[in-house]
Amino acid sequence: MNEAGNGHDEVTFSLIRNDPWFRLQRTLGLIPAQGLGIVRRCGVFAMITWLPIAIWAIWWRRAFPGEIAEPLLQHFGIHVRCLLAIPLFIIAEMTADRTFREAIPYFGRSGIIDDDKPRFIQILRSADRMRDAWYVWSSMFAIMLLVVLVGDQEAMHLHELVWADEGAPGRQHLGFGGWWFLFVMRPLFVWLLLVWVWRLVVSTVLLWRISRLTLHLVPTHPDRAGGLGFLEDLSMVFSPVIFALSAVLASRWGHEVLYHGVDVHSFTMPFALFVASMLVLIVGPLTLFVPQLLRLKRQALADYSDLVGRHGRQVHRRWISRKPVTEEPLLQAAELGPVIDTVSMYEVVDQIRPAPIARKALLAVVLPALFPMIPMVATQIPLKDVMLKLLETLV
Repeated sequence: MNEAGNGHDEVTFSLIRNDPWFRLQRTLGLIPAQGLGIVRRCGVFAMITWLPIAIWAIWWRRAFPGEIAEPLLQHFGIHVRCLLAIPLFIIAEMTADRTFREAIPYFGRSGIIDDDKPRFIQILRSADRMRDAWYVWSSMFAIMLLVVLVGDQEAMHLHELVWADEGAPGRQHLGFGGWWFLFVMRPLFVWLLLVWVWRLVVSTVLLWRISRLTLHLVPTHPDRAGGLGFLEDLSMVFSPVIFALSAVLASRWGHEVLYHGVDVHSFTMPFALFVASMLVLIVGPLTLFVPQLLRLKRQALADYSDLVGRHGRQVHRRWISRKPVTEEPLLQAAELGPVIDTVSMYEVVDQIRPAPIARKALLAVVLPALFPMIPMVATQIPLKDVMLKLLETLV
């Protein structure tokens, strides 16, 4: 049950609150009784993951250029994961909590689910149970442990840990900083990523179930999505996560470009695949409403075509043919107004989109994916050219 809920009939849902990970953090004092403790957790997790590694590397003179061939400072991926990606995973919870707790009640306030409200409430309670499913969280914990075990086996083969090798030439021996990376930093990063993957699954299933309800959509709604345009905001929930993942990729690729002479263009295809996969995973669930919107548009075009035709014939009969009208109430209806208004209604219906997807939803994915790549690309391509290409893509 949601914290905000006072009863099982409340039309509310939080993607974040009350799941096992949330309750564990509250038990540990990381999340206060009120609020989400975003700043507190960002600081704690960033310091737990990065500070021991940095202190060890500085103490043993493995942090800065000139001390060893590839010092810790040059491995941008480690710093980005600890100081940017992990905090962004936490910051995204604030956006997700607020967005879902505003969007879900809107289904009730707007009247969209008036014809199927009991089933809608059942779907929300089912989503609560799915979000909190112990077997899923146990499986994610098992995957995290597997990452630890695999890390132990591949410790000496990770290029990202060359700075932590303190063995004599020909003999590899990983120092404390390397082991902290393998057993603390990387597992925590993987865990938070898995948590967000599960949240994406829960939100997708929730939208799928809602899309199967009898929705009371309005064909003349100005959002051109029957009143479902507000669902575009759900894409923004995952924008910080996309930015974090893109930053991790950019930092790893940036190291290869700067210190190993890799051509930046060689990452074009992997980046394109990353953006495409994010669009499918984040924006794709909104296409679940395509069948209802297509039916709405098809029926509304027929209905409003008939209405505009009848209205136009009566106007023509009265003012052109100078004959008595047969449908006086139709001409006097305040909702319809003059001919131009009825035609405008038909044009609005004709512009109904097949899915509640527009530029806002697409930019919520594309921009967070693009921006972290700019510094990496700018190492080989002038920044002016990079920005011009970016503007051409967006405009």
